[in-house]
Parts: sequence; C-alpha cells; structure tokens
Amino acid sequence: MLSIVVPMHNEADNVAPLVAEIATACAGFPDWELVLVDDGSTDGTAEAIHGLMTDRAWLRMVSHPTAGGQSAAVHSGVLAAKGDIVCTLDGDMQNPPAEIPKLVAPLMAETAPAMLGLVAGQRVRRQDTWSKRMASKFANRLRSWMLNDDTRDTGCGLKAFRRDAFLELPFFNHMHRYLPALFARAGYDIAHVDVAHRERGAGASKYTNFQRALVGIYDLFGVAWLIRRAKTVRPTEPARSAAGREAAE
Repeated sequence: MLSIVVPMHNEADNVAPLVAEIATACAGFPDWELVLVDDGSTDGTAEAIHGLMTDRAWLRMVSHPTAGGQSAAVHSGVLAAKGDIVCTLDGDMQNPPAEIPKLVAPLMAETAPAMLGLVAGQRVRRQDTWSKRMASKFANRLRSWMLNDDTRDTGCGLKAFRRDAFLELPFFNHMHRYLPALFARAGYDIAHVDVAHRERGAGASKYTNFQRALVGIYDLFGVAWLIRRAKTVRPTEPARSAAGREAAE
C-alpha cells in the first residue's frame, strides 16, 4: 500500500485543489491513501479537509492542537500511515502531485534493492524569488560539504521512503531537511529523482530566509554530530518479523 502524507498549516484554500490533483496522480495505484496533517491551523484548514472526507474513503486527517512544525507533522502522518511506502509533499501546491508516480517507482519496483530506503526529489527550474533561491543554494552547498550527503536539494518536500526505515531515524525538529544524511547514517541507500516545481497556490510562506538560516546552523552541527556517533555495523538486510520468517520457511 502507498500512503501520501501532506503536512498543512493554514492552507485552507489549497486543500481542495491539492486533494484533486493527488487523486488524479494516484489513480493508477491499486491501493493507496492520503493522510493530511492539520498542524494547528487557525484558518479553516481542518474544516476544509473534513468537508472532503465524506465521499473519499481514501482520505484521512491527523490533527495537532497547536502548530508543531513541518517535521512534527510529517512524523505524525507517517505514524498514522498504513502503507509500507510513504510519499510526502508540501501542502502549498509548489510540489506537483503529478510527480508522485515517478518518485515512488524505484521503491515499488520488483527489482528494488533491499536497502533502498529513500528516493529524494530534487527541484529543477525552481519558481521562487531570487533571494530564496540564493539562500537555498548556499545552504545546500554548506550542508553537502559538512554532511557529504550527495544530495543537491534536501529542501524539496517531494520524498518517498520505506515507512519502517523512516521510523528508525532519530526524530527532532527540522529533521525533514536532513533525510538523505539520516537515511545514509542508518545504512540505507539513497536515490534521487529530478522533479518539477511551481509557484505557491494560495496563502503565504511560513518561513523567512533568516529563520531558515538561524535554525539551520544549529541543526547542521547537530546532524553532523549524529553522523559521527552512528553505529558502524548493520545487518546486510532488514530484519524480518517472526511471522515473516515463518512465512518464508
């Protein structure tokens, strides 16, 4: 099963068009669900989601009473997800849902490597302001130099990963910006897929360049420390449950 997880904070006007686009993008999957995480919105986002749930059995909502941030919302959505494969995207319409099939394909292929944990989207032709693009470019270069994560763009919300692998990772605020490094730290392989990007739908950005830079400094050094303290030995393949071993026998 495939689970689509979308964190949303004050995105009421984007709910309906985003749900419609995701439904179109996922129409070819035999078994999928959409988990929208209302992260303490104050603008009617929760009501907008509720209004669409009455005739969409595949649509579910997780609610935070107060805003916890994007990483907290993603984490809550993954915990609630029923699928073995999870795909995330932002709730502001800048990540085109049409990219979902391309993103999850490497993980859902019959020949998928056993240790492939994450497929990270990397935006091309970003539709952001010049200042935001430059700030992101600098941050990505600094992060890549310090963490050696071999990823051009970790800020892209379009990511697909194995649910069990994600839940092995250490959880902390802003962890969503460092998923390639964290998956690699846990011993998983990373794949990259170029994805489209577009202008925001309704609403306004929740971050400024200064806010991103300020928290990014602390996070970057923290993740670098985590990588240095990582375990050096890992099983050659993911451990199976007792039921799984019995079935194999």
